[in-house]
Amino acid sequence: MMEDQKNGIAGYPISISEMRERYLKLFSGAINDVLRFNYKMQATSLPACFAPLREEMKMTGMAFTIKGGPDITTDGEFEMRAEMLEALHPDSVVIWDCTGDAVTSQWGEVMTMAAIRAGCRGALVNGIRDTTAILEQKFPVFHQYKANTGMLGRFRMYYYQKPVLLGEVIVEPGDWIFGDIDGVISIPKAIAYEVLLAAEKILVKEDEIKDMVNNGLKPTEVVARGGYF
Repeated sequence: MMEDQKNGIAGYPISISEMRERYLKLFSGAINDVLRFNYKMQATSLPACFAPLREEMKMTGMAFTIKGGPDITTDGEFEMRAEMLEALHPDSVVIWDCTGDAVTSQWGEVMTMAAIRAGCRGALVNGIRDTTAILEQKFPVFHQYKANTGMLGRFRMYYYQKPVLLGEVIVEPGDWIFGDIDGVISIPKAIAYEVLLAAEKILVKEDEIKDMVNNGLKPTEVVARGGYF
């Protein structure tokens, strides 16, 4: 499997845009089941405290990772923030490891504008502000809280595009991220295409199971025919 050394993005037998479109037809439970049962990966879901700004929001793309934390120093902070935004690549999803910060907003209207212009597809971050403006831009954001306090002098970025830890999950730059109303999952980039194929099969299987239920089969009969609940 080839790699784009600039962005750390694994090459796949289909285009990134097709990968995204097909992932967006899935749901997080199917992806989680594939990772747990096919690959024996028990820790793939990011902390459950991250929720979509709107229930219908879904996001998927390649992780662009950021590490930061509570910090009162300000030297070079604006410059690093600007450099990070210029480094965003198309079809990225920004993943913030905020070191437990529960006070400041790390994402707002203008950062959303810049991210969209870069082709970014979503963000996972502790705190947001300018919520109405973010919603107007229809940009998928998964967050923990809203806060009117900005970062400067309270929180700062330390680095970006290095591995980060969220809960029990290590997210590497270029890993695939999927988020919907039931949570956010990190999919190792090396297996992202195979996971897509396996999760698509689950969708077909579950359609068959729902047909059996709709046709009046008893739960035990559904299971006897290879179904599950």
